[in-house]
Amino acid sequence: MAWRFALPGRTDYIERMFGDFLKSLLAPEPAPLTEADGRLALAALMVRLARSDGDYAAAEIARIDRVLTARYGLSEPDARALRGEAEALEAEAPDTVRFTRAIKDTVPYEDRLAVIEALWQVALADGARDHEEDSLLRLVTSLLGVTDVDSAMARQRIETRG
Repeated sequence: MAWRFALPGRTDYIERMFGDFLKSLLAPEPAPLTEADGRLALAALMVRLARSDGDYAAAEIARIDRVLTARYGLSEPDARALRGEAEALEAEAPDTVRFTRAIKDTVPYEDRLAVIEALWQVALADGARDHEEDSLLRLVTSLLGVTDVDSAMARQRIETRG
């Protein structure tokens, strides 16, 4: 079932925007992501990770907003709006394997390391390491072509910062 925004008159535009974004990610030879699409893709991955354990906790939502605010210099309302778009995209996005492979093909390695660090911030936001989140993070790390060592170092940086 297709996700729909509750805003009258915007449904077709928004569905077309997400459809176009997903098509571009899944094209045989995807073009590099624009900055806006990269933001949305990272936000959607963070939402997917936070939802993976079946408990989309307030601490995880707040952490996603803080990561988006800090990483992209967004205002709090703009970060919340981006997260809202990401929640919708995540619900419509294909399986994690195809989604992350498409990102891998369009995002440089250094930026993928930053993605893993952002994901660790979300995974550790509620103070507990969950099996489902750990499993998804291992999968995403591998699919993004990031080494286990680099992922572990990213986790350690986040744990140290608190």
